[in-house]
Amino acid sequence: MLRPIRTLAAATAVLALVSACNSASMNGSSSGKGGDAPGNSRGVSAGSVKVGGIVSMTSASGYSKKDTDLGAKARYLRANAEGGINGRKIDYLGAEDDGQDPAKNLAAARKLVQQDKVFAVAPMSSVTFSGADFLEQEKVPTFGWGTLPSFCGPKHIYGFNGCLVPTPGGTLNQTWPEGIGRILGGAQGRSVAIIANDSDAGKFGIRTFQQGFASAGFKVSYAKASVPATAVPSDWSAYVKEILASNDGKAPDAVVSVMQTPNNIGLFSALKRSGYQGLLSDPTDYDPGLLAKDATKQALDGVHVLLQFQPFESTDPKMTQFKADIKAAAGGREVPLNMHMLTGYMSADLFVSIAQKAGKDLTVESFQAAAQGFSDTGTLVGDRSEPKGQKDSFGCGALVQLKNGAYEVSVPFKCYEPIPFK
Repeated sequence: MLRPIRTLAAATAVLALVSACNSASMNGSSSGKGGDAPGNSRGVSAGSVKVGGIVSMTSASGYSKKDTDLGAKARYLRANAEGGINGRKIDYLGAEDDGQDPAKNLAAARKLVQQDKVFAVAPMSSVTFSGADFLEQEKVPTFGWGTLPSFCGPKHIYGFNGCLVPTPGGTLNQTWPEGIGRILGGAQGRSVAIIANDSDAGKFGIRTFQQGFASAGFKVSYAKASVPATAVPSDWSAYVKEILASNDGKAPDAVVSVMQTPNNIGLFSALKRSGYQGLLSDPTDYDPGLLAKDATKQALDGVHVLLQFQPFESTDPKMTQFKADIKAAAGGREVPLNMHMLTGYMSADLFVSIAQKAGKDLTVESFQAAAQGFSDTGTLVGDRSEPKGQKDSFGCGALVQLKNGAYEVSVPFKCYEPIPFK
């Protein structure tokens, strides 16, 4: 019982400040009556369980995560074909569009809970999560990519690959520095420059990756959250000049961008025009759709992209299943795969997996009880375990490189030992 995706109006601004998100969500708290009242089964009927999503379908910069919704739909379709969740069909309402706007993110969360009466929100994929406090207060199981602080700590919010934003007492995922070190033949004697947007999220990213690369043995020659968060610069020359002189007057061995595609295209193009020959890497540009334009393909050629899941090029049977599920959800058409699809798919997969273990009597309480002792192995994001994943990442990942118009695996999928976050 899958309903069409419904979108809100296009976004009018991009605002990824985590502090603003938290402020908006605190101000948007509702009745104070959580969904975890005794026997609560909001959105659950004898034959179905209602689920919705929140996704940045649109943004002011043109960046879109819309395929996250298709990925979730694909996983729910297969679950329904296999009998649903303990006999209940998943009634997926599709994803609300938050336009990367904190106010719209909160509004979408409120609509899904108060109007649509969903049992869970899966997926939630945006750089803003101002609806987090509301969803936690209402005790709505929520699943997404754990790149924001709200995925780390709350009892009802889960990252499909764990918590990727370390907290005191938590750990750091070392996939990126270990992978780049492997490509460069080792980290010792190698230098890296790390650049991010001037936002709370960007500053925190600089702090975490600076520690991670240093722990792996790199010299971190440059680490700044200096790029405007609300607009893509038209002139990157000042950033490039600083980066290329950061390693004691020389260029670093690697430049790591903790930014989204429009910024990466601008930065990497400017670095290449300057004659930079070192390694380029980012965590977002694994998307065959980006290759449709020659200018974009040229800007990203040679870039190593961090993945926290099995690459699409993998021969793992679970990747074969994923591809078949996406094709089915796309009406039998072959569609270019991207990481947003995987985000939606694995968010839905973790929800379905925990819900199955909750048993026939599906309530918020039974779901949470199942989550407390949940674990499985060999998934597309590695081994999973809760509630560990609400504090630590699952520690696995890979790197792929765009080369001559196609992606190639540069570092195979592997699980790395995390390090303590300081």
